[in-house]
Parts: sequence; structure tokens; C-alpha cells
Amino acid sequence: MIDEELLDYCEKYSSGEDQLLQFIRRQTHLKVLKPRMLSGPLQGKMLEILVRLSGGKNVLEIGTFTGYASIFLARGLAPSGRLTTIDINEELEDMVRGIFIQSGLTDKIDYRIGNALEVIPTLPESFDFVFIDADKRNYVNYFDLVVDKMSPGGLILADNILWSGKVLEKNRKKLDKDTAAILAYNDKVQNDHRVENVILPIRDGIMLARKL
Repeated sequence: MIDEELLDYCEKYSSGEDQLLQFIRRQTHLKVLKPRMLSGPLQGKMLEILVRLSGGKNVLEIGTFTGYASIFLARGLAPSGRLTTIDINEELEDMVRGIFIQSGLTDKIDYRIGNALEVIPTLPESFDFVFIDADKRNYVNYFDLVVDKMSPGGLILADNILWSGKVLEKNRKKLDKDTAAILAYNDKVQNDHRVENVILPIRDGIMLARKL
């Protein structure tokens, strides 16, 4: 969504990856299908800073993948903060748990394998930050499950909200189910009186919603 040279410039003048994050990125490209699902360093650092600014006590991530964004989120936590991260892909569990051990952040990360639609209702705490980056067709459902669990001023971020530009009719040949789900999510958030919102055109687009 942005000129490659401009993206390189942005990354050059942003705090970069350390060795662990570089390792996660390499392993993801070597071992995992669809490695482009990985959050980039620019987006990751933004998540870390926003968690820190939010107070970072109770953070929820829907869609762990290989744990790259999880590390950024966990690093932004307050000293007593905790990240709950949920993913349905049990095949990645050993890899991800190993990464979390390497990070030294296991005491701050509650990693759960399961269907987020079933797990979220069992979580008793309220959240001050939620990052949604899972199956697009359930984005609206995830939002509905978490918005009333948010503390006032809490942030909900949803990734891939521009969907490679296919939110614009001119950039698609037909309206597929994933694109329709993204459009429905954007409409949902835009018209929900419980939040105020803005789209950030970073990578594939992030919808940031603040609980009123």
C-alpha cells in the first residue's frame, strides 16, 4: 500500500528489530505457509508504543500466528501487565511456545490454543487494548465480544482493514467473502456509538477504535 522505498525509509527511521524478532521473521518465512501474514517491524513497534501509552495492564491478541506481534505487545506492557493471546492453529504451538521462552516474557504471556469465539467469553477481566488479526470473516463477531469488555479509553486495533486495496470497488473483480467481511467491519465500527475511530494507512491498514 506504500512505495517500497518510502517503506524502507520509514523502517530506517523507526526503532528496529532485535535479534529475536529477526529470528522469528526468518523462521516464519522458512517454515510457515503464508508468511506475509506476519506483522512488519513498523507495525509491531507502533503496537508496542500504543500498548505502553494505554497503560498496558490487560491486553488481548486475537490471532497469535508465530508470535512476532505478540512480542511487541508484551514488551509494551506495564510491569504488572499481562497479554492473553489466542490462536486456533495448534500446529504452530511448539514453535510459538519456544519463541516465548526465548523472549523471557512467559510470565507476562497467557498463550491459548482454541477458537477465540469460545475463549473470549470465558475471560473474566476487562481489557485496555485489543489487537484483532485473525480470520476476517469473524472480525465483526470479535468486535462484539470485546467492545463491552473494554475499559473506557481502551483501544481496539484491527489489522488488514484496507485488504490490499480491495475495499475500493475499482481494485477487485468481484466481492469475495473476506472482502465483504472487511467492509462489514469498517461499517460496523464507523457506525458504533460506543467508540470513536480512525483508519491508519500502515501496511495493509489498521482500524483503531477507542472505547468511549
